[in-house]
Amino acid sequence: MNKIVSRKNLSEHVVKIDIEAPLIAKKRKAGHFVIVRIGEKGERIPLTISSADPERGIITLIVQKVGVTSHKLSALKEGDFITDVVGPLGKATHIEKVGTVLCAGGGVGIAPLLPIVEEMHKAGNRIITVLAARSRELIILEDEMRAHSDEVIIMTDDGSYGKKGLVTNGMEEVIRKEKIDMAITIGPAIMMKYCALLTKKYNIPTVASLNTIMVDGTGMCGACRVSINGETKFVCVDGPEFDAHAVNFDEMLLRLGGYREEERIAYESYLKTL
Repeated sequence: MNKIVSRKNLSEHVVKIDIEAPLIAKKRKAGHFVIVRIGEKGERIPLTISSADPERGIITLIVQKVGVTSHKLSALKEGDFITDVVGPLGKATHIEKVGTVLCAGGGVGIAPLLPIVEEMHKAGNRIITVLAARSRELIILEDEMRAHSDEVIIMTDDGSYGKKGLVTNGMEEVIRKEKIDMAITIGPAIMMKYCALLTKKYNIPTVASLNTIMVDGTGMCGACRVSINGETKFVCVDGPEFDAHAVNFDEMLLRLGGYREEERIAYESYLKTL
């Protein structure tokens, strides 16, 4: 059982939760995630560790209300307990000095991008960060990103904040004016697909952090499998980060929608219990 020590709404559908997890906080590195379970019969969902405080034994999770479990987790209050938190899982981000790094985060994908931006900046890289969302209220962690970036560009679909347009519009604007040595993209799968297509056009090495369906998080169930250059990989143990130009995003998108109807039915049943 892990105690929630603080909770904050970042937007209508996104919640920031700090929880006690001293062993995880001590071991965690950028790119790592945890598997969370609410209730003895609850499903297991993966959540990236947005930040950690080893001295206090605290990790921070950013939760978007999408399905039943994310709604249950978001409804917990300070002092409540999470049934299970397992981690850190996955491979940590490879951090090195490469030059100028273009980091693109979309929606709640901004949360897992934050620790990577922080560590890449500490390694001596010039960091240009593009944050994108449908509207202003969905842009999260902007101040934290600015603290670790040399430049931050905000893109919103409706133009309510920053510049109007997609994340790829902001990325291409940067690419056209200066040399980019590496790109990192995290967000919805469809967003990462088009970020990868853009950077491939300009021959920029790109890393994508994938957000597939997971069950056990240890490579046994195979639910998170993806095709990387035609070879099957498991996101939970081989990733979550891969060469974005090698990912079969179309296959990944199909697999992400595999349980959409079951998810809808489960959510409607959950609403009836409220």
